[in-house]
Amino acid sequence: MKNRRIFDQVSDMEKQIGELYEQLGDLKGELSDLLEENHRLTMENHHLRSHLEHTNNNADVTDETKQQEKTFPGEGYDNLARLYEEGFHICNLEFGSPRRNEDCIFCLDFLNKTK
Repeated sequence: MKNRRIFDQVSDMEKQIGELYEQLGDLKGELSDLLEENHRLTMENHHLRSHLEHTNNNADVTDETKQQEKTFPGEGYDNLARLYEEGFHICNLEFGSPRRNEDCIFCLDFLNKTK
């Protein structure tokens, strides 16, 4: 009887270890997804910061010329088209989020309407 009880305890421990191993595999998958997303967001953040720095440098130069000239009506459209070409959504559904190298019919429709 004592041997049977020891065998049952070992079987229960084996079952628990299997369940823990399965949970560990699930956590490892989730961690992998989080690391990939973190890397993507880090790269996007770096790109946006460099773009912002570039834009700020250009803004300093253009501030002087803007005081001398009036803005043109097509300037907003040009900015949106440039953002779209840089890989960001300009439609109201996902404005500012990355496009992942695919065309968005809502963004394209918006660009066609504003011409």
